[in-house]
Amino acid sequence: MRSFTGREDSVRPLRRLMFVPVKKEMDMGEQVVFFRRYPFVPGQKLHIEDGPRKGDWEVIAVDDKKVALRCPVSGIKVEWDRFCYQVDERQAEWPAID
Repeated sequence: MRSFTGREDSVRPLRRLMFVPVKKEMDMGEQVVFFRRYPFVPGQKLHIEDGPRKGDWEVIAVDDKKVALRCPVSGIKVEWDRFCYQVDERQAEWPAID
């Protein structure tokens, strides 16, 4: 690598270091809730129990970012960012180190 003086140096550029906290003991005793995007499929019938989107819907289209739904009563079609998550709760290390 050439320095600002133009001569060849053996100095390498600094790299960003990432520090990860290390636990001395593995503690699997925490109750952790896991979320993952729900795999919508066109034609599925949904009932959302609460929130601003509550009610009955049919999935009419889905991609990586959006889901299109149709209300079976009014026929209104909407397209929203994917919003539903499947939930699993179990004992696990927390915070997780990826």
